[in-house]
Amino acid sequence: MNKLVTTILLCCMLPIFGLAVEEEIIKSNISEVTVYAQGAQIFRKASYTVKPGITEVVIEGVSPNLDPKSLQVKATGNVIILDSKYSLYYPKPEEVNLEGLPLKVRQDIRLLEDSIENMNFDIREIQDEIDVLNATKSILANNGAIRGQGKVNDSIALLKQAMEYYTQKMMEINKKLLSLNRKKTDKNERLSAMSTRLQELRNYQSNNKLNEKNQGPTHRITITVSAKETSSGKLSISYLVSNAGWIPMYDLRSDMTTGKINLNYKAQVFQNTGVDWDDVRLNISTNNPYQNKTKPELHPWYVDFNNYQQVNTYSQSGTIQLNAAPPAQTLAYSEKREAKESVDEVASVSSQFVQVVNHTISAEFRIDLPYTIKSNNQQHMVLVKNEDIDAGYKYYTVPKLDNGVYLIAELTRLDDLQLVPAKANIFFDGSYVGETYLDPGIMDDTLRLSLGRDPNIVVKRTLLKKESKEKTVGSSIERTFAYSVQVKNLKATNVELVVLDQVPVTQNAEIEIELLKAGKAHHDERTGTLKWTFDLKPKESQDLEFSYQVKYNKDMNLYL
Repeated sequence: MNKLVTTILLCCMLPIFGLAVEEEIIKSNISEVTVYAQGAQIFRKASYTVKPGITEVVIEGVSPNLDPKSLQVKATGNVIILDSKYSLYYPKPEEVNLEGLPLKVRQDIRLLEDSIENMNFDIREIQDEIDVLNATKSILANNGAIRGQGKVNDSIALLKQAMEYYTQKMMEINKKLLSLNRKKTDKNERLSAMSTRLQELRNYQSNNKLNEKNQGPTHRITITVSAKETSSGKLSISYLVSNAGWIPMYDLRSDMTTGKINLNYKAQVFQNTGVDWDDVRLNISTNNPYQNKTKPELHPWYVDFNNYQQVNTYSQSGTIQLNAAPPAQTLAYSEKREAKESVDEVASVSSQFVQVVNHTISAEFRIDLPYTIKSNNQQHMVLVKNEDIDAGYKYYTVPKLDNGVYLIAELTRLDDLQLVPAKANIFFDGSYVGETYLDPGIMDDTLRLSLGRDPNIVVKRTLLKKESKEKTVGSSIERTFAYSVQVKNLKATNVELVVLDQVPVTQNAEIEIELLKAGKAHHDERTGTLKWTFDLKPKESQDLEFSYQVKYNKDMNLYL
């Protein structure tokens, strides 16, 4: 009974283990790429048709920088995805096929191969003769009669006969050796020439791609599917690759007549993944998938007498950065600038084809234009965003350090632009002004851009000597300083001017500082900064005065 049950089970299991797994190699195309600050997400599309049973669907030509952990596969059709994996496939080397070569080249290769083989036999035959003659010379030279051993020393006739024989034989052997060595040298030279020619013909064969298939490893994705019947469908594959990314860059163009600043948000995209991105849709993401996503953990901090210990243990080694951002709703909107009325049609810019998707902790810019990015690590400029930003303009001067007056553009409400730290080129009235650095992580509510010096506003700072004095009161010295700041507007328009100066501050209780006069200036007691803000009409001038007193012990040396 037990044997019968075992036989039945084996018969049932044989069809399962005996199923043949077929391999089907299909073509795929890169349809979309999401480029991160470091790395990129590749999206591939493919069509498949499988027979009933288990089939391994193979996609070749993927990047060697693929991260196997990030591989994702989706399929349509009546199939079940059993497995998906990334692997290296080493094809079997193919034999050289000479049929594709010209007739003369093929004949030359075969003749040379035969000639080289015969020449090697000839050289070996000559070498054998040389070896025999050398051995004969050795025997002859070491013979006892020649070396004066035995009876030959007792007879002049025998010695004379031995020497004549030795001389004759040695001359014959040396003559034969000389002839054989000449033949061997000649044949070696001919062999070398034939070998060189054969190598040239084989290089010709290689350059004409007789072996068209690459014998190196092939990077492939293998998707194992099971189907009850013949099925067709679509495959969607995505995976993360390294050796790619983008570098942000900004252009800020200011125009006082409109009161706006135009911001060009650009991405310098590069990749060296081993696979070209031909005519694909690009997404630019501020996310970095290689950045640590694990929050740090605080552990108890123990303190004891004569023993101070601070333990900061993190769940992972290395620097941990915490991405903290308030939850945001997912929204998408299309940025399209209204066309200005003009006789000529204005060309479109690539930023009109960009959609912004705000994720919880990152932003993604979807560019509705095809791009081709070769795998050569060269940077390609992609215009991500073009935005007109409201700006206020003020003139700033710090006459204590510089009598120049600088035009400053103040930008507010930049949080919605999803900026990342990067360099920015500044243009004012069509001219290049300089370069600055935008860092949304540390900037305050207002971003200030210096647009350069305006020579039409004159500033002069003067020490008022009559009001500045020094006197001794008891054990203390009192020193008074008074200054005048004169400003004049030579422009034909009104300007808003901010004048900055300062009075000293101290943290020493033995030094007393008192602001005596500051007019309408705002005084920051913590930093000692004096700030005047006012409008200045054309050709108008204004005189700002302030004074302060410093009191300290006369036995102290105080530098002011």
